[in-house]
Amino acid sequence: MPEEESIKKSHPDEFLIRPCHLYKEEFHECERPKGRFHQYFIYGDYLDCNQWQKDIKNCNLWKESGDEQAYEELIASERKRRFERLKPHYQNDVWKKRDKPPENWNAPLPEWFEERNKNSYLAIKARDIRNGTVDDFDMKIYNACSIL
Repeated sequence: MPEEESIKKSHPDEFLIRPCHLYKEEFHECERPKGRFHQYFIYGDYLDCNQWQKDIKNCNLWKESGDEQAYEELIASERKRRFERLKPHYQNDVWKKRDKPPENWNAPLPEWFEERNKNSYLAIKARDIRNGTVDDFDMKIYNACSIL
């Protein structure tokens, strides 16, 4: 255990590294005709897929032999990719960013809104769940996990 903790302390950003097979999938997605068509449609040009190939090599080096140089390059690549993905968010000057929610974020809904939605499907199901009058079929659906 102490050995495992020292590894975590010496590589605090390891959580940024994806499983190696995902780099391979991203590279193939980037290179295939459908991906190229999408790139041309969105960006007006083809993207350079070489970084995905470098990441595959670095990931394998890091996972198999613990190569520190590969680790550093992989972390730098992931950080750059994350920054590029979030660049529009950082450059946004339209919306004011806030530190806490508004004071009345959980205030009761207006009466007209409650009246309008009292017989909606969601309101009926919520009422049934609160009262414990849900049948077995509904509970199977309710407990199901769906990732969109």
